[in-house]
Amino acid sequence: MKTDFVKIAWKNLWNRKIRSLLTVIGIIIGIAAIVGLISIGNGLNNAIEEQFEKIGSNRIFIMAKGGLTGASGSLTTEDVETLEKMPDFVYVTPYLFESVVIRYGNEKYNYNLIGFPSDDAEGRFQGMDISVRDGRYFTDKEENVVMLGHLIAKDGFKQEIRINNNIEINGRKMKVVGIFDEIGNPEDDNQIYAPIDAAREIFDQHEIVNVIDLVVKDGKDIDQIVKKIERVLERKRGDDNFDVSTPEQILAQLGNVTLIVQIVLVGIAAISLIVGGIGIMNSVYTSVLERRKENGIMKSIGATNSDILWVFLIEAGIMGLIGGVVGVIVGSSIAWLVGYGAAQAGFSLLLIKINPLLILFGMSFAFIVGVFSGFLPAKKATKLKPVDALRL
Repeated sequence: MKTDFVKIAWKNLWNRKIRSLLTVIGIIIGIAAIVGLISIGNGLNNAIEEQFEKIGSNRIFIMAKGGLTGASGSLTTEDVETLEKMPDFVYVTPYLFESVVIRYGNEKYNYNLIGFPSDDAEGRFQGMDISVRDGRYFTDKEENVVMLGHLIAKDGFKQEIRINNNIEINGRKMKVVGIFDEIGNPEDDNQIYAPIDAAREIFDQHEIVNVIDLVVKDGKDIDQIVKKIERVLERKRGDDNFDVSTPEQILAQLGNVTLIVQIVLVGIAAISLIVGGIGIMNSVYTSVLERRKENGIMKSIGATNSDILWVFLIEAGIMGLIGGVVGVIVGSSIAWLVGYGAAQAGFSLLLIKINPLLILFGMSFAFIVGVFSGFLPAKKATKLKPVDALRL
């Protein structure tokens, strides 16, 4: 019997296919926006998690409170020396970075230069999953040398920069000894690394450190090491103007930010679902008025109020389900296209993976919205008396 109701509901929708299509557009837009936005947000989280997995869970980062600039309270070389005396680390890696003017040939542009320790540079870089595509890592016996990110070497200037080429950094001649493999995002792939002593001379910053990266030895308890670092630095510095973070903490903070953005965007997208639900309600109300005589005939030949209710609810549910299916397809396609476009633009920090549960949720939610929106007008249809309907 219920299959007959489905056939009747489908026939009614098909006879009004243009109106039905226009009715479900709101549902399509809403579900497409929700699926697309959630998929893109999850893709960003997936990429961030993958990057942190490459970095490793045995790292600790120390920065000055309030930012990375050389303001009062910044980290210093004395802090680095204090940490190097602790027996808990494989590497204590200070970073110093600043924007500089790079000249190559007749062109000059601003790029970010990072001062990086030259002792065992290879081990430090490989520990961050950063490898060399051409050339080699600089050594502690060199000073006026640099290593370039993939993009700056390839596309930073009209003429590609190659190994053993010379560039000028703030007027200082530096030799290119290595070019990194592509990391996957323009910011990292446009970085320039120089031995930290050379960077200090270029920046005229001989004490300041922007970030300290610590690689903890195997078997050590990260949380205990963090507490130990805080105690040692506070005692040595006489203040607590620094932040100690682990990859898990940074990842959690980033996750909270992306979650808030997703909630806001999905909330905006939900407005389209409300509009779509109102459209379905209006369509079913109109259908009830148009088919009053038809409903009267159905009741006169034995159809019950429940039968009439089922026909209209199925009709509303089909509209919601169609909107959900099309919306899921459109939303998934948008997410894939955004991911593909980001990859083509050099941003690999977007790993789009369509979640089957998200697809099921989208279709189910759209169906429920359709049925819920059609309930009141369907209920009204059941209250119509056959004699009143046949009189029309």
